[in-house]
Amino acid sequence: MNTPILISTFFLTLLLMVGLFFFIRASVKDRTEQVQLISEVPKTSLLQQLKTYFTQRSYDVTESNGEQDSITFEGLVRPSWFLAIFLTILAASGMLCLVLVLSFVYPPLTPLFFALELLSPLAGIFYWQKAGRMETVSLSLESLTTEGSEEGSLLTLTAHRDEVIQLRQNFPLKSAN
Repeated sequence: MNTPILISTFFLTLLLMVGLFFFIRASVKDRTEQVQLISEVPKTSLLQQLKTYFTQRSYDVTESNGEQDSITFEGLVRPSWFLAIFLTILAASGMLCLVLVLSFVYPPLTPLFFALELLSPLAGIFYWQKAGRMETVSLSLESLTTEGSEEGSLLTLTAHRDEVIQLRQNFPLKSAN
């Protein structure tokens, strides 16, 4: 095979491996965000609805401040079997690409290179160990008086991005910004 082709293929495969490494690492990254949402429901009623909602989603109340109408919930986030298997398959295919390129570059070491394929389950193990963690959801409510006579609420929520998305789907909330 032509040497420039091998060198460029090897370089592209190394770039693929770097991207794969950062993709696997990002699978366990903390994606906590703080948002402010507006509800047309009064503060006391919304607070009770949110308590019920998060309790149904297997969160436990860890801290409650009645004076400031703030609550902190905590719940265990379990790792996904699908994502663990998917990351293992991605790592296996990435390693296979690297092994094939290395076997063209150094043919006598081909059996040793194929042993690198045994490292691919480490991606799933890494994800499984890091993804299972305690997740915290903090919320505080303030009364909000609109131009009319209706009373509303301003909800300040600090939670994982997916939890914020799920809450917005289940409650009629608008962004404060």
